[in-house]
Amino acid sequence: MALYALGDLHLGFQRGRSMDAFGKVWKNHEKKIEKYVNRTVGPDDTLVLTGDHSWGRKLDESREDLAFIESLPGRKILLRGNHDMFWDVSKTERLNQEFAGRLFFLQNNFAVYEDYALVGTKGYTFEGPFYLDLQGNVIGWDAEREQHAEKLVARETERLRTSFEMARQAGYRKFVMFLHYPPTNILEETSPFTEMAREYGVSAVIYSHCHGESRFGDSIRGVCDGIRYMLVSGDYLGFRPELVIE
Repeated sequence: MALYALGDLHLGFQRGRSMDAFGKVWKNHEKKIEKYVNRTVGPDDTLVLTGDHSWGRKLDESREDLAFIESLPGRKILLRGNHDMFWDVSKTERLNQEFAGRLFFLQNNFAVYEDYALVGTKGYTFEGPFYLDLQGNVIGWDAEREQHAEKLVARETERLRTSFEMARQAGYRKFVMFLHYPPTNILEETSPFTEMAREYGVSAVIYSHCHGESRFGDSIRGVCDGIRYMLVSGDYLGFRPELVIE
């Protein structure tokens, strides 16, 4: 048994949305996902997909994408991404009922891997716009948008705390934390998400959302305060699932 993670599949089998325009790594990326997941993930393994699964705006426009995910090996756990319009938070329980035994939707609940509780939420981080000087240094930003982002971060951290507390009440003391958005933005060294990770003593924080080489370094990667921070965006990994726990 092993725990893997991969994010940002951006499937569009029904919407006819191609990702080819976003660079060479995205050309025929669905075939790469199928190839590398089948090569890496075994039937007894768990694969957490950290959001942006489908371009479908409604569930009926996403069914072929979800069927593709379902066909991949292992137990599949899905996290909400900012493009997952088919999945409203209020519909999470309904999705888990419909896809029971096939897919698990991680939101305001938790999943179990061995003696770890897997908790997660979409998250959020302020992404600008930032104002730069001629040397490319940040000298300002849109304060109104920053205030709006702070409200969304507060909402998401509350959702995350709910999941942590549910897992604690069930007796779990070891955690892996999943986000779609990165835990910090380019101006932050810490955030409410990193503070929560420290508070609950998580082993790892897994996130995605950052696309293209210019954005791979937007947030924390590596070990910080004893916690592993792992970027698992599909294009960053070449669509090869990343091992989290062996």
